[in-house]
Amino acid sequence: MHVGPAGGMNVASVHRIITTDPADTSGLLDAVEQGLDPSRVIAVVGKTEGNGCVNDFTRGMAATAWQAALPVPVIAVMSGGTEGVLSPHVTVIAEEDEDDRHPAGALVVAAARTMTIAADMLGQRAHAEAVASTVRQLRASTGIGTEDVHFVVVKCPLRTLGGDTYTSMAASRAASALGVARALDEIDDDELARGLAGDTDVHSGVASASAGVEVDCCEIVLLGHHPDAHGPLRASHVVMRDALDIHPVQRMLTDIEAAGGRLLHLFAKAEADPTSTIRGRRHTMLTDSDIHSTRHARAALGGVLAALSGETAIYVSGGAEHQGPAGGGPVTAIWRLPD
Repeated sequence: MHVGPAGGMNVASVHRIITTDPADTSGLLDAVEQGLDPSRVIAVVGKTEGNGCVNDFTRGMAATAWQAALPVPVIAVMSGGTEGVLSPHVTVIAEEDEDDRHPAGALVVAAARTMTIAADMLGQRAHAEAVASTVRQLRASTGIGTEDVHFVVVKCPLRTLGGDTYTSMAASRAASALGVARALDEIDDDELARGLAGDTDVHSGVASASAGVEVDCCEIVLLGHHPDAHGPLRASHVVMRDALDIHPVQRMLTDIEAAGGRLLHLFAKAEADPTSTIRGRRHTMLTDSDIHSTRHARAALGGVLAALSGETAIYVSGGAEHQGPAGGGPVTAIWRLPD
């Protein structure tokens, strides 16, 4: 299934909706009053208050509720876990007509599903290649270059039978991220093979992968700039080298402010550094048998980004295998030009 532009020049619109529970879609009415056309929604990307682990059924609940609330088929990417100061919310991404009052280079969106990822494909080269193929198709449909892609979010499946299910989540996220990196020429075939073999130096600067039981394929949403499309939205992205690496984010937010822009949303990846250290100090996230490390990481990075932006409704997804350097991760800002 493909949703989005097919050579057209429609541009992206973004509406962030705060939710009161995983199945809450009541904010859709307010978004419509603010100009959202529900028949032109492409995707919804949200954070639920579940645990974000294998047995987090709030993701499926939220996806089902939003797919039922909208009059058109949409991709619904739901990520569990709003630990710490993070707030549950949904970001509705739609298309709207070009606006010639704004300069060219507007943000555009496209979304699609891969084929079913069979159990024996999950985390393997075939999984990565399925993602890469779909991302290439989406980029071609939007007509943007690889260098103009700023965010690719993937909802990927996991195995619930046989073996460690957490390991299954990590392997699925890893193959998905590497597929994005290969499609955007961030890595070559040899690096793809190295990444699949566990080389953490191989990574994407724009991929964001979240695994869940609610899908049997990879659902993908791509956002990037079209050089000829006119509209008010833009995206910027940076890569944090660890959870304390605030300077790239500060510079990005400063640049947006200097351009007269208004920050609409932040998407980020977080993980517990696999070396069990942060800047030479030991951390205990990986050895905590009560709380999974992804929950610690989301809370930590969520607090950092909330302090920098003054906003708690931030998409922080845990588990950043090959999404930025080990222990770090990409951060994408969606922002609006001045009217």
